[in-house]
Amino acid sequence: MEQLPEGINELIQRYGLGEDGEHVIIPIGGNKRCFILKRRYLRVAYSETHYIDYPLEDIIMATIKYPELPLSEALYLLHREIDTQKDEGT
Repeated sequence: MEQLPEGINELIQRYGLGEDGEHVIIPIGGNKRCFILKRRYLRVAYSETHYIDYPLEDIIMATIKYPELPLSEALYLLHREIDTQKDEGT
């Protein structure tokens, strides 16, 4: 298995997430958990011809911040928030 960026381990520790050999495990309320494959990038397909490869860090953060939303919507909100912060910082 490929070596993951150090930022992944920091997120696991910071948010008290679980992990096994293949997954980052995010508790999302009650007994529910979200298992995310440990890959540098994960592809989200919006249609047969439109897809985006997101860094694992973005997938984890979007799932933590917006666990009740579909991943595509959570990623949209996360990136909108990041863009807003960048605009305010310049």
